[in-house]
Amino acid sequence: MTFQPSICLFALFPLFPAASGTRLKDLVSIEGVRDNQLVGYGLVVGLNGTGDKRQTVFSAQSLTNLLARMGVQVSPTAILVRNTAAVLVTSDLPPFAQPGTRIDISVAAIGDSTNLQGGILVLTPMKGPDGLVYAAGQGSVVTGGFVAGRGGSSQSVNHPTAGRIPNGAIIEKLAPSVAPGGHIKLQLRRADFTTAARISGAINKKFGSDGAQPARAENSALVSVDTPAVYKSNVVEFLGEIESLTVEADRPARIVINERTGTIVMGKDVRIAPVAILHGSLTVEIQTTLSTSQPEPLSSGQTTVAPQTNVTAKEEKARNVVLKQGSSVEELVRALTAIGSTPRDIIAILQNLKAAGALEAELEVI
Repeated sequence: MTFQPSICLFALFPLFPAASGTRLKDLVSIEGVRDNQLVGYGLVVGLNGTGDKRQTVFSAQSLTNLLARMGVQVSPTAILVRNTAAVLVTSDLPPFAQPGTRIDISVAAIGDSTNLQGGILVLTPMKGPDGLVYAAGQGSVVTGGFVAGRGGSSQSVNHPTAGRIPNGAIIEKLAPSVAPGGHIKLQLRRADFTTAARISGAINKKFGSDGAQPARAENSALVSVDTPAVYKSNVVEFLGEIESLTVEADRPARIVINERTGTIVMGKDVRIAPVAILHGSLTVEIQTTLSTSQPEPLSSGQTTVAPQTNVTAKEEKARNVVLKQGSSVEELVRALTAIGSTPRDIIAILQNLKAAGALEAELEVI
């Protein structure tokens, strides 16, 4: 039996001080300025016999409806095609997207088609949650994979029943975005009271005058900003200056553990109380061998198999680590690595530290 060694990956974010904080553009989004999801139902044609089979009824019905609009009348039960597949088409409509702009779309088979390679999406209207058509998609599907083989043997690369069409949709209707006006709401991507207070403070320091405070933190996830009078006619310029402001975001002390991969990610704010760690391992090995006993020739005896079991136990000496007051996560990692701890050892030690109340951080296992 072969054992593969575990791999332990530590990520310390960051071990060096931040240069100048984080831009507000990366911390907040503006209420009303958001993407909108679009979806449509369409047909992909031109497949090389890998389309939907007879069992997928709706693809044949869709094809006959398409032909009927072109003046060709045919019954859905009277046709049998293997080069057509029914698909769902999805995309994200950017905020303030103008009619005539092109966007990428994704195509995925919903029938029993085995491959969309080489197919062409027929003109497909794409609707928003309100049921209105905002874009129309059409073009050649790029799958990035293929299926090859016959006679029961085949090889598949990537996922051939889903693909994309770069610039495959043209926007036909203005996106339903709310234009910023005299009152702007900034939504924090990660809710935090400290960060919200720092954002409002940075905006007030930049745009406050004569005792006026244009920004105020409503809660941990929302900062309200009143547009100054000098920017009433040019709100876009005001938003551009707000996005360029930098704030030192406050992040909770957290340790994230992925036991499956042996990955441990710890933030720089993790602190450990004075504690002594004693750690050792107990290994129990059980070996079973089968001993075969053959009867004498021409005797009436039978062959018997007798198992022989050997149990051995090995216990390593405890290794100790002593951490003083205010020890950082960097010192903990260095100490545990120095005594040869494995990823599972370190995960167990961290869990025990949390249970003992010596780990001043949130422990999250994914």
